[in-house]
Amino acid sequence: MARYTGPVCRLCRREGQKLFLKGERCHGPKCAMERKSYPPGEHGNQRRGRRRPSDYAMQLREKQKLRAIYGVLERPFRRYVARALHAKGVTGFMLLSLLERRLDSVLRRAGLASSQAQARQVVRHRHIAVNGRVCDIPSREVREGDVIEVREGSRELQSIVQSLARGYEVPDWLEVDAANQTITVRRLPEPDDINVDVDEQQVVEFYSR
Repeated sequence: MARYTGPVCRLCRREGQKLFLKGERCHGPKCAMERKSYPPGEHGNQRRGRRRPSDYAMQLREKQKLRAIYGVLERPFRRYVARALHAKGVTGFMLLSLLERRLDSVLRRAGLASSQAQARQVVRHRHIAVNGRVCDIPSREVREGDVIEVREGSRELQSIVQSLARGYEVPDWLEVDAANQTITVRRLPEPDDINVDVDEQQVVEFYSR
């Protein structure tokens, strides 16, 4: 498979910042960035004082960072960029909006999963229904008015119960009923609703070369 299956903490260390790929662990002292903030590899600790990277290198790193955060492979990511380039509006925001409207992203933002990988697994294992129909496609794009719910037989699933108990801050474009484990898409996300530490304009420039 093309999907990255190695230690995800290496990705955070490579980018030099927390990407919150391991959920709750990223908020505690066991986070790799708290213990080893330098890049991975044999000579990683000696590379912190290197010269300023080129424009291409900076664009590449922002692209790789965004891909890692949303767990998207290169080919589908290129399709998202192509859609954003042809959409009306600011290309960078349109790209982030498309990524945020993925079903696995919505579950993570709503607090039903502690990480993107966990949200993807919950969907893949058919624990989620959209508008009353079971959905096992993590990349499904949600629309305004969609109702996402945990299936009745999966409501005692420990990963979901524990994630809801942590009480994540939910963006305004989503409405969460924790008691019934449902999410309602009130509207589509706006620029102020998306809080991702990535320079999306660099990503757009990378694909516009």
